[in-house]
Amino acid sequence: METGTTILLIVGLYLFVSLLTGIIPSLRITKSVSGFVAGDRSMNVFILYFVLGASIFSSFAFLGGPGWAYSRGAAAFYIMAYGVIGIVPLYFFGPRAWRLGKKFGFVTQAELLANRFDSKLMSVVLAVLSVAIFIPYLTLQMIGAGYVLNVISEGLVPFWLGAGITYLIVMIYVYFSGVMGVGWSNAFQGMFMLVMAWALGLYLPQTLYGGIGEMFAALIESDHSEMLIAPGLTGDGSPWSWSAFSSAVLVSAIGFSVWPHFFMRSFAAKSAYSLRLSVVLYPTFLLFLVPILLIGFSAILSFPGVEQADSILPHILMQLELPAIVIGLFCAGALAASMSSGDAILHSAASIWVRDGIKPMLTRPLRDRPERFLIQISVLFIGLISYLFAVVIDVSIVALLLGAYGGVAQIFPIVFAMFYWKRATKWGAISGLAGGILVNTFFLLFPEYKIFDLHEGIYGLAINVILLISVSYLTPRDSGATVNKFAEIE
Repeated sequence: METGTTILLIVGLYLFVSLLTGIIPSLRITKSVSGFVAGDRSMNVFILYFVLGASIFSSFAFLGGPGWAYSRGAAAFYIMAYGVIGIVPLYFFGPRAWRLGKKFGFVTQAELLANRFDSKLMSVVLAVLSVAIFIPYLTLQMIGAGYVLNVISEGLVPFWLGAGITYLIVMIYVYFSGVMGVGWSNAFQGMFMLVMAWALGLYLPQTLYGGIGEMFAALIESDHSEMLIAPGLTGDGSPWSWSAFSSAVLVSAIGFSVWPHFFMRSFAAKSAYSLRLSVVLYPTFLLFLVPILLIGFSAILSFPGVEQADSILPHILMQLELPAIVIGLFCAGALAASMSSGDAILHSAASIWVRDGIKPMLTRPLRDRPERFLIQISVLFIGLISYLFAVVIDVSIVALLLGAYGGVAQIFPIVFAMFYWKRATKWGAISGLAGGILVNTFFLLFPEYKIFDLHEGIYGLAINVILLISVSYLTPRDSGATVNKFAEIE
C-alpha cells in the first residue's frame, strides 16, 4: 500500500471516530433548546476541562504556533503568555453566570448582558459582533484542516476539498448533538492532540539535533540567533517592539475569558464547583504549547525556505522518513486541533445568532422546537459562509486570530460592570461597546494613524472604558432590582 494512501486511511478513520463521538450524545440530551445549547447543564469536570482547553487552542496553536516559532522566533511565546492570565476572570465570572443561568434560564453571554442592562439593542449588537468575529475564527480552523490534508496528500486532496470534508463532519455532529457533541468530541480530540504534540515535540529536536538543548545551541551559533531574542520578529521579518508585543498579550488576555463560545460553557457546567475546578486545572492544558513551539524551532535550520509558515508541521512530517501510520496519526492530531475549536465556534455562533440576534426582534414568542430547528439550520448556514471565506482568504492563521481578539476584548468592560459596578447604565454600556468596536476597527484598517505602537484593541478599550464610565454617570440609574440581582449573586 502506498504511503499516501495509508496516511489518508488513518486520517479517514480518525474522522469517522470523531463523527461517532460527536453523534452519540444526541441520544442522551433532551430535544430542547436548553439541551442543544447548554447540554441540560450536565457537563462534569472531565468534559469541561477539555471543552475549555480544546475549544481555544486549535489550528492557531497546532499550526500557527509552529508557524510563528519558525518564521518569527520568540514572538511565538505570545501564545503562551496570554493564556496563563486570560483564564483568571472566568474563575470569578463563571460561577456567577452559572447561578444566574440556572435560576433564570440564561444560556448565552448576551442574554445575561441584555437582561442586566434591559436592552434588546445590546442583545442584537452582541449577536452581530459575535458572529462577525466567529466567522474569521471558524475560517481559521477550516484553513488549518485544508493545509493538513493538502500537504500530507502531496496535493492529491485539494485545499478546498480537505477543508470541506473535515467540516462537513463537524457540521453533522454539531447539527444533531449540539454542545454535548462538542463536549465529547473535544475530550477525544483534546487527548489525541496532546499525545501527538508531545510525541512530535520531543522527537524532532532529538532526531534533528540530538536534544532540545543542542537544538537551541545550534540556533544561537547560527545566522538565525535573532529568532531567540525576545520579543521576536514581525511578519515582515523586522524586530517586534516590546510595546506591540506586550499590548498584544494584554488584549488577548482581556478578550480570552469573554469569547462568547468560551463564556457560554459556564452555563453547561454541572455545578459552580465543577466550573471553578475546571478553571483551576485549565493552566495544565497550556503545557501542550511547549512541544508545539519546539516543533517550529526545530525546523528553522533543518527545513529553511518554507514560504507558507503555517504549513510547517505537515511539511516536516512529509520530509521525515517516518512510517506512514505514524505520519497519519500526527496529521490526525493536527485535524483534532482544528476541529476541537471549530465545532465549539460553530455551535456557539448559531446559538447566539438565533437566541440573541433573531429572537429579540420577533413580535411573538418563539416556541422551543422551532427555535432549536432554527439554530440547527444556522449551524449549516454559518458553516457554509465560513467555508467560502476559507477557500479565498490568504492571511496568517495567528494574524487572523490576533485581529479578532481586538474586537472581542471590547466585551470585557461591560461583563465586568455587569457583575461588579452597580452604577453602570444601559446607555453607558452600549456607548462603550460601540465606541470600542469602532475605534478598534478603525486602527485595524488604518494602522498608520496609531500614535503609539500598540495593538488596536488597546485604543478601543481606552475609549470603551471612558465612554462606559462617563455616559453611565450622565444617564439615570438602571432598575435597582435588576442591578442587585446581578451584583449580589455569588
